[in-house]
Amino acid sequence: MSASTERKNRQAAREAGTDKKMLALEKEAKEKARSKRRWTIGTVAVVVLIALVLLLNSPLVYRSTAYSVGDRKYSTAEVNYYYANQYLTFANQYGSYASMFGLDTSNGIKGLDKQDCPFTEGSWKDYFLDAAKNMMLQNTALLDYAAANGITLDESETAAVETAFSGIDEAAKSYGYGSADKMMAANYGTGVTVKLVRGAYLDSALASKALEAATDSFTYTDAQLEEAYAGFNGERDSFTFSYVQVEAHDHDNAEAEATEEQHAEADKTAAAVREAYEAAGGEDFAARLSAAAEASGLTAEEQTLSGSGLYFAKEWLMDASRKAGDVTVEENGDHVYVVVFLSRDDNHYRTASVRHILVKAEAGEDGTYSDEAKAAAKARAEEILAEYEAGARTEESFAALAEQYSEDTGSNTNGGLYENIAKGQMVKEFNDFCFAPHSKGDTAIVYGESGSYAGYHVMYYVGEGELYSNTLAEQSLRSADAESWLSELTGSYTTGEGFGMKFVG
Repeated sequence: MSASTERKNRQAAREAGTDKKMLALEKEAKEKARSKRRWTIGTVAVVVLIALVLLLNSPLVYRSTAYSVGDRKYSTAEVNYYYANQYLTFANQYGSYASMFGLDTSNGIKGLDKQDCPFTEGSWKDYFLDAAKNMMLQNTALLDYAAANGITLDESETAAVETAFSGIDEAAKSYGYGSADKMMAANYGTGVTVKLVRGAYLDSALASKALEAATDSFTYTDAQLEEAYAGFNGERDSFTFSYVQVEAHDHDNAEAEATEEQHAEADKTAAAVREAYEAAGGEDFAARLSAAAEASGLTAEEQTLSGSGLYFAKEWLMDASRKAGDVTVEENGDHVYVVVFLSRDDNHYRTASVRHILVKAEAGEDGTYSDEAKAAAKARAEEILAEYEAGARTEESFAALAEQYSEDTGSNTNGGLYENIAKGQMVKEFNDFCFAPHSKGDTAIVYGESGSYAGYHVMYYVGEGELYSNTLAEQSLRSADAESWLSELTGSYTTGEGFGMKFVG
């Protein structure tokens, strides 16, 4: 190739932009442009990230409106509190059993939006957030109702809330937090402070008082109460029965599933117990079943349950034709039950009100109560009763002694008073005194023992209360009417979400 031709080719290449120098220059320029774009994009990303971090840590975000109910605006921090409170209430109520509902509590409120909730089509976050919104709606409506009707917290009610926060600074330090506000934020979410939680507590207390005032205003006639109780269709009646449980299982491996032969063996044993019971005489039906059970190496138990609480032989026990001494055999899974009907109570009896003074026996190191400890408690109870007898012998004087001496923390600040006691609510001896024939002012000393104490009760009979059937019916009616009233009250409010809802949780 001649020199002139080569020069012409280079000239053409330059003009076309394809010669080596031009290509190198273009490549360098493109690299610089890409580098500049990468730097610019990276810088923008860092700036955005920094802005986001600053935004999330800015108190302004958590003061912004996240939810509104009527004219009341709830900040992000406030919604965080109500949201976390719903979660913590659920988690504390069910503990380790929360996992049975598919709720993983290992990370607290973090990650709830990734966990499916069986109670809703969404996540657990959706579930607890909906519950929080409902609580804010109800509280707002009730607070407005309280304001319109002059309902306020009195000094003692306000003091009770303040007492709940009295040692919060010390508690925060003991748990390793720098301050009580930091402890609140860690447990309830960013932006939540002690002041916010205290305000929420006061709101909740006043809302509850308003709801109670409205509920107490409902009145019912005896006819309405009787009709309501009849509507329970026996579900609230009390059924007393004696039973023997025969288990079908492999005696060498109790966890193994029972075979047909083992079921047949259980049926045979139950039939033998029933036959022995029917062959025996006597009107003490529980004792007859107990003897029949012992003959087969088994033990009879006695229970009193409401109709709604019956878990086997329910239809048979609730049959209106059932009479004392009737017996049946019923299967339930790997168990066969021999059941003897003893009685049915439709709760048309009057409740009892009493005062008492409890003197506990001192437990030994092994947690048991010696005869000497019980005797000492009884002697002290007798001394207290003697002091009462030597005094004015009035209900007021007994109440004063109860506040002075009683070891029952549930009643020793109100003169030992328990009102409207229903059958079976107290230990047997206490219960027996309440429902034996008495006149106002009758006294006695009765023994009592449960899993938490043993000792003697100095008793004072105050008098009868309402029909227990009426009490149950009224509770049901008030609950239903309060729910309807509250639904109507909240139905007039409009709700909405604000910018701050993006940062809840």
